[in-house]
Amino acid sequence: MQRTSLPPVFDDCPVEAIMTMIIEMLDRLTSHNDNIPLSHANLTRFHSRAIPGISVADYVRRIVKYASIEKAVVLLVLVYIDRICDLHKTFTISSLTSHRFLISALTSGSKAVSDIYCTNTHFAKVGGITLQELNLLEVEFCTMINWRLACNHQLLQQYYVNLVRTSSSFVIQAAGSGDIAMS
Repeated sequence: MQRTSLPPVFDDCPVEAIMTMIIEMLDRLTSHNDNIPLSHANLTRFHSRAIPGISVADYVRRIVKYASIEKAVVLLVLVYIDRICDLHKTFTISSLTSHRFLISALTSGSKAVSDIYCTNTHFAKVGGITLQELNLLEVEFCTMINWRLACNHQLLQQYYVNLVRTSSSFVIQAAGSGDIAMS
């Protein structure tokens, strides 16, 4: 199988490739976590009553496109998942939590690391929820993560390398190689 080569530094990687890898990872994660029984003890504001009608892939692409999300913010979602799961052992990213988690993470992450970002009104419209609901989700998200929204470039780079390493579609470009690498 051929895998597409990506640059060794995430700054040089197209946002579409980063989105694709994160979507692959979220699909694996939700597929696994959907098998964990749901109880009242592990319900959060991020839980939907039913699985949303839009796929995670389409939802991520929609938010990134219409809210002009930077690639660092897209990668930051992975850092946020790890931070929240470390702090809240019963929290899982599942088909019921992924959409609401993603809109909260991308909204908060944009504000944390981007010089220019959309208003919550715009994020809510793009995310298909009310402004009031987004505001509540954002406060819940920031509280759950202990307001640790920023991270350094080195950490994002580590997440990028690990993301590419676990991808079935991409590989880090070897020095002096072409666009396609054999794996």
